Amino acid sequence: MLQGSNLECVRGDRRLFRNVNFSLDAGGLMQVQGPNGSGKTSLLRMLCGLAIPAHGEILWNGIGIRSLGGDYLGAMTYLGHLGGVKDDLTAIENLRISSALGGIEIDEVKAHEALQHMGLGGRELLPAKVLSQGQRRRVTLARLLVCGTALWILDEPLTALDATAVTLVKGLMEQHLERGGMIVMTTHQEIEITAVTTQRLQLA
Repeated sequence: MLQGSNLECVRGDRRLFRNVNFSLDAGGLMQVQGPNGSGKTSLLRMLCGLAIPAHGEILWNGIGIRSLGGDYLGAMTYLGHLGGVKDDLTAIENLRISSALGGIEIDEVKAHEALQHMGLGGRELLPAKVLSQGQRRRVTLARLLVCGTALWILDEPLTALDATAVTLVKGLMEQHLERGGMIVMTTHQEIEITAVTTQRLQLA
């Protein structure tokens, strides 16, 4: 279970949000919504431990995530909206290195299979700088096929994707939720995802 209790975010002299509360159980999807500058990415960074709330606490199975350290990080995968794809590395190298940074070691065969599943067959050995924005996004999203974590925190995962890729990613999310996983995501696109429970967290 992932819980947020009375969360507040302050950037400089501006308060982005306050009194944010939620509870997410196995199989649950939470879509974080709000206009640009409302703190959506800031909230996701708090949930993955990259930022500290000005007030409040984030709990994983009843324990503060700052106390859990690596135990929490090992149960969570965060994909930021920038993707983190390195231009001079191939698609396979990007996937293997980003997975290793997340604590998951995968070999070339597994990386190749994940990239093929994401529609990148034949492009696995190309440097990322020659890939389109949509293909680069698919490289990032391929991590979801190999991470094995319970909690996915996804910041604008559908950015730059065509309709075929959106359908593919939607299927990955629904499979994850069916298996008892949890997803917190932001998106500007309307997408219906089947989940045990669905909630929308609106930031002003």
